[in-house]
Amino acid sequence: MSMVLFALVMRSTDGLPLSATTDYEQDEGLQETKKQIKTLSEKLSTFPSRCSLKTGKFHIHFTSSLGIGYLAVCTENCPNDLAFGFLEELQREILDRCDSFLVRNTVRPYSFNEFDDFLQDTMQRYNSPRSLTSKINLADMQSELEMIPTYQLSPEDLRFGFPRRKVFQYKSITPSQQLEPVSLPGIISCVLSIFCGGLNLLQGFHAIEGFMQSHNDEDFNDMIAFFLGTAACLYQFYLFAYFSVRRNIKSFLAFALICLSNICLFELRNVWQILFHVTVAAFMTLQISLRQLQCKAPDYNV
Repeated sequence: MSMVLFALVMRSTDGLPLSATTDYEQDEGLQETKKQIKTLSEKLSTFPSRCSLKTGKFHIHFTSSLGIGYLAVCTENCPNDLAFGFLEELQREILDRCDSFLVRNTVRPYSFNEFDDFLQDTMQRYNSPRSLTSKINLADMQSELEMIPTYQLSPEDLRFGFPRRKVFQYKSITPSQQLEPVSLPGIISCVLSIFCGGLNLLQGFHAIEGFMQSHNDEDFNDMIAFFLGTAACLYQFYLFAYFSVRRNIKSFLAFALICLSNICLFELRNVWQILFHVTVAAFMTLQISLRQLQCKAPDYNV
């Protein structure tokens, strides 16, 4: 039996819908519940970042982060940890692929329809009792909900708005966008990446000296290649350390730049040196892709 019936991604500042699942349900109560979503979405920015609302025989669960709201309509028997685990997976994927500039400036409803299939597939996976992948993080989510209970909205909150005194009980209403703790391979990749960047920088200064003496075009090209390699190594380190939209794509582009700079330096480096630089860049690219965003909610009631 389906437990997650409908999912919606919206802009939290004004409730503009960005993406949604296909509506197959014809239940009259569900359609009535969905009418309340418009009212809720218009006031989403005034609510705590993780809330639930009971409407008839259905529950509306929602969370918000960085200007985007994620909402799910579920049946009464749907556990809270499953509902918010579902929303957290949506949030993690969309924050990784979505540009905040586009979110702020889009004017057409449902303009992020490239996420529709992802929402639909994820909802079906969470509704499958045989699916194990949908339960991977549910134990962590259950513990989190026990420590930080979800705020239960009342019909009065929805009708008259959320009193400001309640908002003050929630000092930080946006989940901190922190990456997972650094692993040992991640530390090794950072050290090696900085080492390669330092080598490129040192050799780049030597190339500057050669160019100043000879004014040879080849020395100038080598100088550019060394400094591009340095910049790419340092940018990979930055992408590993800090969250960035489309960080995997950016990391791959930095890796391609490192490969290109080493090809340009083929006459100055032997095969083993080039292989070392490319291998370190590939290892760093892998570590960036493995270090995911940890979408943990803050201590609401502190």
